[in-house]
Amino acid sequence: MGSLFRGEEMCLAQLFLQSGSAYDCISELGELGLVEFRDVSRSRANSSFTVTAKAFIEDLKRRLKCGFVFFPMVLQEQLQRLESELSEVTRNKEKLQKNLLELTEYTHMLQITRNFVQHSTEVGKIMMSLCPPKHSLLSSFCRFISGLIQQVKIEAFERMLWRVCKGYTILSYAEINECLQNPDTGEVTRSVVFLISYWGDQIGQKVKKICDCYHCHLYPYPSSNEERTDVVNGLRSRIQDLHTVLHRTEDYLRQVLNKASESVYTWVIQVKKMKAIYHILNLCSFDVTNKCLIAEVWCPVNDLSVLRKALEDCSVIPSFVNRIPSSDIPPTLIRTNKFTSGFQNIVDAYGVGSYREVNPAPYTIITFPFLFAVMFGDLGHGLIMSLFALWMVIYENDRKLKRSRNEFWNTFYDGRYIILMMGLFSIYTGLIYNDCFSKSLNIFGSSWSVRAMFAQDKWTKEMVNTNAFLTLDPNVTGVFNGPYPFGIDPIWNMASNRLTFLNSYKMKMSVILGIIHMTFGVVLGGINHIHFRKKFNLFLMLIPELLFLLFLFGYLVFMVVFKWLAFSAANSQAAPSILIHFINMFLMQGDTIPHLYSGQKTLQVFLLVIALLAVPVLLLGKPVYLYWLHKGQNRRRAAYKGKQTFTEMTLYLSSLLQFDFADIFLHQSIHTIEYCLGCVSNTASYLRLWALSLAHAQLSEVLWAMVMRVGLRVGSRVGILFLVPVFGLFAVLTVSILLVMEGLSAFLHALRLHWVEFQNKFYSGAGTKFSPFAFSLIHTGFENDGLPL
Repeated sequence: MGSLFRGEEMCLAQLFLQSGSAYDCISELGELGLVEFRDVSRSRANSSFTVTAKAFIEDLKRRLKCGFVFFPMVLQEQLQRLESELSEVTRNKEKLQKNLLELTEYTHMLQITRNFVQHSTEVGKIMMSLCPPKHSLLSSFCRFISGLIQQVKIEAFERMLWRVCKGYTILSYAEINECLQNPDTGEVTRSVVFLISYWGDQIGQKVKKICDCYHCHLYPYPSSNEERTDVVNGLRSRIQDLHTVLHRTEDYLRQVLNKASESVYTWVIQVKKMKAIYHILNLCSFDVTNKCLIAEVWCPVNDLSVLRKALEDCSVIPSFVNRIPSSDIPPTLIRTNKFTSGFQNIVDAYGVGSYREVNPAPYTIITFPFLFAVMFGDLGHGLIMSLFALWMVIYENDRKLKRSRNEFWNTFYDGRYIILMMGLFSIYTGLIYNDCFSKSLNIFGSSWSVRAMFAQDKWTKEMVNTNAFLTLDPNVTGVFNGPYPFGIDPIWNMASNRLTFLNSYKMKMSVILGIIHMTFGVVLGGINHIHFRKKFNLFLMLIPELLFLLFLFGYLVFMVVFKWLAFSAANSQAAPSILIHFINMFLMQGDTIPHLYSGQKTLQVFLLVIALLAVPVLLLGKPVYLYWLHKGQNRRRAAYKGKQTFTEMTLYLSSLLQFDFADIFLHQSIHTIEYCLGCVSNTASYLRLWALSLAHAQLSEVLWAMVMRVGLRVGSRVGILFLVPVFGLFAVLTVSILLVMEGLSAFLHALRLHWVEFQNKFYSGAGTKFSPFAFSLIHTGFENDGLPL
């Protein structure tokens, strides 16, 4: 958890991997997820390497073919075995389907052409009677050709027969009611059964050629009815047998596919791991002997011992690690768990932190849900939110919740701990506001009593009966018996000036919380200066920033607290306006209005002068100091200029080129203007805590008055039945409007307060995230074939 406050210390290391064990070493590092590889070919330190790392993949392919890598070879054998088995089963199934189609067509042909022969014979006798005597012997040689043709071709087929055969054929056909599927193309077509009667061998040869041209399916036609009956019975039994065989074949194919589906997830993971390892090997480079692979990695310093042990264990020939110096900025690694990851994502959405700078995430764990709860403070709404988040936390290991494809649900699930913290803090602020579904809870009993008003004749029965609104006077002895033990007294829920009281309270509270939050951000910036050994920034940046913020806006907080303590109910009418005093502070006026305390004007002038003097120090201090420091180094170098070596001269010239006073002054000017104006705008921005809290409370009160109060006012048994749909409507509107819409609004405003008002005081967010080579980061879905590394 130490890295949560500041990123892990990183180092650049070289891995020297033996060629024979490089694959196993990279695979082991992928399982551990310790290091981030970088491309050696782009590294300046390795520009002398002339052998490209891309050639190593050819050696790996050769090793795969020879079986030196175990699990890819096993996977290849499994896939080949499965492919051959599936192809054989598929071929057998296609053959059976073709046989079934042929038998089905033959059966339809025999059943439909039963009456075609008698009709053709009668027509033939009529034709023979009309023929010359020399053709009378043809009637004894009548033959038949039967088969099936597609329905769309029958008309053209009939015309062709008539034209070619000169009328020496008789065509009879009928459409099949059943649609047949072609096993080769998969198309479903309607077919027609035909029977052609012809005389003579020459006519028969012409008919057969025409049938071949139109791709007809020809089948032998039985010569007698008994033979036709026997053939049909035989076809039916064969069709039934084929259906049985096809059914068993499909069952077997389904079993093979089910067995393969159990292993396909593992196969996909193995293939993606291989692809990832090849990708990393392409980033490596050979040494001059082409026997050793060199890789450059970013690694946490605390994990160097684990890295060395992993390389020693994964190969017989030892591979070793060499830590090397580097001027490159390392990536940022912040270790998180399932609780802190959500808050870290909030920070990273603004920008990944620079290397080793203060991480705002641990403070965001408290401040983010608290500022959210200030705007969302309601005991009932916070309880519903907490129960919903607690349910997700308890069942967080459920696969249905983890692997949902609904993006909205995944958003809620990933932020379950954030929602839980926001709900718990909303319960806390709801108790402070004493607000539960816009109603107050009288837990400890009110500290206000009306008995003293009657005892001292301030009120009478006639006044109570004739006045709808009466005001309790806290100056009357016995009316106010002390503050409420926790939160706001429930009597304010019935007061006519409740909104005025809560507005004043929440507005001042928002300003106080905002000043404290921003001051804490400036202090964290000072911790950064100390860590990076820039102590001059403590005097030239941190102290002027604190003086400007606290002597102006911190004084405003002081006046708020002082007014609360200095004025009571007895002299509250004489209390001056804090806003007027704050404005007069900048105008250096205020003699015409009562003071809060003696010597107020003198103190305000002193604070204003100090705050204004802090601005030029913040603007010019750092640039002037760096310029003076640079000039001092140049004078020291000029004192022994003649004794300088070539390297020292190079460093001297590079320092002259790197230092640019105008650039530093411009950067500091922008920072000064942004900070000074930001103190004003950011302080006003925290008033959103007051505005959102007021809006949430008023929406809750309007919803109660327009829905629940209507149902509660209906008496008798009808009112009880009417209350059920009213409560359902109230629940739906509460969840949809007050919890979802208002919760999202408060979440976004709390997000803005952290990103703009808090983090810009100390957090640059200009770093790069540490992306280790880890198999756990590989996408396991089938729809993504890429490598998200």
